[in-house]
This record gives sequence, C-alpha cells and structure tokens, in this order.
Amino acid sequence: MTIRTSLSRKIFLVCNTVFLLVVAFACIAPFINLLAVSFSDKVAVEAGEVTFFPVGFTTVSYEFIMNTSKFVVSLLVSLQRAAIGVPLNLLLIILTAYPLSKSTADFRARSIFSWFFVVTILFNAGLIPTYMVVKTTGLIDSIWSLVLPGALPVFSMLVVMNYMRSLPKELLEAAYVDGAGHVQTLIRVVLPVSLPTIATVALFSVVEHWNSWFDGMIYMNRIENYPLQTYLQTVVVNPQEFMRNNTDLSGNLSKYLSMVSARTTGAAQMFLAMIPILCIYPYLQKYFTTGLVMGSVKE
Repeated sequence: MTIRTSLSRKIFLVCNTVFLLVVAFACIAPFINLLAVSFSDKVAVEAGEVTFFPVGFTTVSYEFIMNTSKFVVSLLVSLQRAAIGVPLNLLLIILTAYPLSKSTADFRARSIFSWFFVVTILFNAGLIPTYMVVKTTGLIDSIWSLVLPGALPVFSMLVVMNYMRSLPKELLEAAYVDGAGHVQTLIRVVLPVSLPTIATVALFSVVEHWNSWFDGMIYMNRIENYPLQTYLQTVVVNPQEFMRNNTDLSGNLSKYLSMVSARTTGAAQMFLAMIPILCIYPYLQKYFTTGLVMGSVKE
C-alpha cells in the first residue's frame, strides 16, 4: 500500500531535517575548531586564522603535552578515580535498588528508606559541611575524597530501582521456588535482564567521574593530586601561568617553548581528555535509550 505524503508534511520534514543538521553542526563545530587549533602553528592561531582546518599543520603541541609530567600525572589520577569510582557506584546502586524494588509486604521499611533517598535529592548539606566531613575523616589529598562523597548516585539508583520493580513477579517467584535466595536471584536472574539499564547508569557514572573538576579543586591541596579536568581548568582559566611554569624547563621540553602557545597546548590537552569518553560512548550508546525507557517511572 502506497502512503501519500501531503505537501505540508514534506515541508515539515525538510525544515526539520535542516534544523537538526544546523543543531548538530553547532554541537560539533567547537570540537572541530579545537582539533584544528591543536594541530596549527601558534602564529596562525594567535592571528585568528584557524577555523575548521589546521593552518601550518604541526604536532608539536601534542609532543609538548605528552612530555609534560603534570598532564600525565593528572591523567593517571583520573583513570584511578574512574577505575575505583565506577565499580563502587554500580555496586552500591545495585545493592540499594534491589531491596527498594520490593513491595512493602516484603520489605516493611521500604517507604522510610525511599523517602530518605528522595530527601537527599531535594536537599544538600552544602559545600562547607561536606568539606568539613571530608577533612575530619582524613580524606583531604586522597583519591577517596573524589570517590566516597558521591559513592551512591541517587538518581541512577532510582532508574535501576524502577526497572527492577517492572520485572514480572513470576520470574522472581520461579527462582524462589527453585530454592534461590535473594543473593542468587539478584545475581542469576535480575542482573542479566537489567544489563541495558545498568549500562546506562554506568555511562552516567563514567562521564560524571571523568568530567568532574570542582571536587578536585576543593579537596586537593597539591597540584600533583589534581584529576585531569581540575588540572585542565587551571590551564584554561590562567594559560599564562601555565606557560610561565614551563619557561624554566630544560632538556627535551625546552625546545618546544618557542613553538607552542597557551592556546595550542590548551586545545591539545582538552582534546586528549575527550578521547576516553569518545571511545567508551559508542559501545554504550545502544543501551542508552533502551535503558532510560525501561527504567522510567511506570504506573
């Protein structure tokens, strides 16, 4: 059967396509410009000649950055943070979401705990009390100060909880009839069917840990303990200070100082910082929409 499309529908589709292409280009254009600046000669960059294509193509900014110890150290701190924080987030999300997904008849205190977590979304203790707790517990200048304060993302927990509540009761009852306890049911039944939702909250957690910079600025007193995004923030906010800190370098790095600028090195550092997320996101994208829909609030 042939479906005829009206003229107004065709006009809408054309306008909608053009609009979405413009929005997509507006999102991608800054990244293309950033990449072009990082591969351009510093004279062309300072003269404002670089738009979407490198001018005076050179890789000297990347060579300079990869040989800068502070960048490498901050990258390792961020990798360590993600390696510890993401599994911890997922563990606490699953262990909290599973009991809260039960009915009040199975878990009498469910409503109390549910409201407790909702309150943590609506109200925050504030920066100073949080800092005092971190300082009193001796976590200042420790990787744990970047991981423990946000160890349980409540929004992600609610997404997983709502999905687990939507699972057929017959599926869980069959496991109980076969002699499985709650731990076996969670591991062998609930988790395998919850992978799309768990992959979605895992993506949230990875992005949150990788892009977070403010907590590193607050809880770290030494620059060598800064995560990558905190270090990049200091470079972007005060690029002249970054270059001054490298003016008295010797050996292999000193030869680059006349060939790089604060803008080219800053662009190179920011693009390198995006690479891990750009590599991870395509693999989790297929779970993203499915996970959100499956974990959404249901009647």
